[in-house]
Amino acid sequence: MATVDKSGERVREMFGEIAGRYDFLNHLLSLNIDRYWRWRTVRAVPPHPGAKILDLCTGTGDLAFAYNKAAHGEAQIIGADFCLPMLVIGREKGKKSDGAGVTFLEADAQQIPLEENQFDIVSVAFGLRNVADTDLGLSEMVRVCAPGGKVTVLEFSTPRWQPFGAIYGWYFRYVLPKIGQLFARNSHAAYNYLPTSVSQFPQGEELAERMRAAGLVDVGFRGLTLGVTTLYVGTKPSIEK
Repeated sequence: MATVDKSGERVREMFGEIAGRYDFLNHLLSLNIDRYWRWRTVRAVPPHPGAKILDLCTGTGDLAFAYNKAAHGEAQIIGADFCLPMLVIGREKGKKSDGAGVTFLEADAQQIPLEENQFDIVSVAFGLRNVADTDLGLSEMVRVCAPGGKVTVLEFSTPRWQPFGAIYGWYFRYVLPKIGQLFARNSHAAYNYLPTSVSQFPQGEELAERMRAAGLVDVGFRGLTLGVTTLYVGTKPSIEK
């Protein structure tokens, strides 16, 4: 299998092309379960009043908005992404919902233009596998996280339980890409890229170990929806006094 092209230019253009149908297809292709996955993420790593939260690869901001809702508008939340068309939609969504407290920032996850040691929660949902250098992305997440803060990664994974794994694998590889391309025509075959990028991304203990190598401790992970997605959580060590 050829290595998937995750160059910044390709990924930025690809998501820019599908931005207008991105939310619709996320909900359609996941049967709306994507909302539940984000809810579980917020529940696993809840915000406290006044928390500072950075959501990387935020897309149109759904996880950032979920955090804002959980914090009752009392958190300081930044949704960052390097795809401007996604951010434009996110900003418009924020004006129409409870997302007025979310600030959007155009930024590359591999070079976050923010100071270190300041966010209580640094999250990424379905975006880390799109970062060209996974380890650099994790390192940047840890850098901007405050000592004692949490880093959380929500990402697609490969279900192991059979026969569900085989059925889901068939849907994910052959049906989902056709539906995606039908509704979001684009020159970069974005919905063929999806299963390929998932299959080549580290999963389970392999990704947990890379999070530890980036400087996190107490790293754990749990599969959601029979392993369709996996939620990873790690803690940045507190500074010794």
